[in-house]
Amino acid sequence: MDLETGTYEPGFVGIRFCQECNNMLYPKEDKENRVLLYACRNCDYQQEADNSCIYVNKITHEVDELTQIIADVSQDPTLPRTEDHPCPKCGHKEAVFFQSHSMKAEDAMRLYYVCTAPHCGHRWTE
Repeated sequence: MDLETGTYEPGFVGIRFCQECNNMLYPKEDKENRVLLYACRNCDYQQEADNSCIYVNKITHEVDELTQIIADVSQDPTLPRTEDHPCPKCGHKEAVFFQSHSMKAEDAMRLYYVCTAPHCGHRWTE
């Protein structure tokens, strides 16, 4: 939270405290008015939420995970293929390749290769 402006960073859901007893406020639904409230469990204080988001879960996948999720990545006709980089595991000449889409600033853009041999599927980078 930016203390000067009182605003939250994108994706950050802050902890709110009761203005009367300084205990933590918990999200609570006002079903009658269809409004999200923050309510104190110690006293009767409530305040209307300025944002309907109460939890953010960001998931980032490593490229190795993504190639395991997509089991048939070597059969994808939309991926480019090369015969210039043989598989280091089985020696098969053809491989599909793609660039990493890592969101980490410290990671350089790299090419990832997947062997197209039917019983191999080895993944590597150079």
